[in-house]
Amino acid sequence: MPEAVADPIIEFTAQGLGVNRRAGELWRNLVAVDLSFYKSYISEEIRDEGRAQRGAEDILLVLETRGIDVPDEVRERITACDDPDLLRRWLARAVTAPSAAEILVEREEDI
Repeated sequence: MPEAVADPIIEFTAQGLGVNRRAGELWRNLVAVDLSFYKSYISEEIRDEGRAQRGAEDILLVLETRGIDVPDEVRERITACDDPDLLRRWLARAVTAPSAAEILVEREEDI
């Protein structure tokens, strides 16, 4: 869940539990715990999905900043990709590609 959505929910819940009550204190301690060290199939999958989504957003941002039009089919292919290595190659190409479609073209170094 994006932080912009999660943060208000976390804060609203804390306020509802009471700032000076034991339940509010427990809630604040619980949400403050850094679980980035936690390794499980699901947690890794969630982190990978987040990385892939961020990679796709970065590619689209570069193209947008350069003023390059991104057709719907290209946008869909970029946002559907879950391969971090491929997304990194596409990001590098997005910096100099003459068109959005050009970043998706397979090259010998990709094989």
